Amino acid sequence: MWVWKKTASKLNEELWQQRLAAIPGAVFSEGFHAERINIDVYTESEEEALVLQACYGGKIEAVQTIDWVAATAPENTPPLIIRDKLVISACADAPALTELKNKYPNRIILTFPAERAFGTGNHATTSTCLRMLCDEVKGRKSPWTLTDIGCGTGVLALAGLRLGAKHAISFDFDPIAVDVAARNIERNGGAENLRLFQADVFEWEPAPGEEADIVLANLFSAVLMKAFPRLKAAMKPNGGILIISGILNTQAPETLQAAQAAGLKVLKVVSRGKWTTAKLTNT
Repeated sequence: MWVWKKTASKLNEELWQQRLAAIPGAVFSEGFHAERINIDVYTESEEEALVLQACYGGKIEAVQTIDWVAATAPENTPPLIIRDKLVISACADAPALTELKNKYPNRIILTFPAERAFGTGNHATTSTCLRMLCDEVKGRKSPWTLTDIGCGTGVLALAGLRLGAKHAISFDFDPIAVDVAARNIERNGGAENLRLFQADVFEWEPAPGEEADIVLANLFSAVLMKAFPRLKAAMKPNGGILIISGILNTQAPETLQAAQAAGLKVLKVVSRGKWTTAKLTNT
């Protein structure tokens, strides 16, 4: 594996996110100085990294292909408690999970050990999506369906099924994420009604009748703004719900404006740290 590295002005962060939106493995972080950002793009081959260097400058380095999230995660990460419904643990140790089940007998226990794919549940974007999902399905009496776009480790789709979805669709552009999600599904069980696959949000379309009651999309804002027409098409007409995240607070106004321009209505906006999550509908 290789990584392409570059620093840029924070003022141009949105521009860089747009440039790299279609490239899996792009990571943006705060630079040493407040006015700078770090951009890292992880690639499978040196040739891919060299193309980025030729286009945008910067430097490339060879890196070890390791599960770096697992290597750097705290050994005793506390479980994530979501409302009165979910407990999500990064621990896969059977005795520890049994202890959690005894401690929280009326909650759904899910385990998502840290791996290379994003989305163990602890990040503000994922945890806020989970809270919104719990709130949205609370008290639902009629059967409902879910589509998770950009599934990462599969935590949102699997949580949705455990919360009562009769069927779920889950996909990601990154094949590594799909592989990790498949392992998590096998690890947790209870996902017989989940269809998991690799796809590009800009190419995928739901089959007739596959439109979902609830659509989840935890993606970069630049991707969301371009994808809103497709996200709307994935929703059941007249009352479908869309939960979006992955939006920096500074990008929230333009992202929500793009959603409204696509015919979506904003129902709720929550900011946590530097991230914004929103619930929308198509009515």
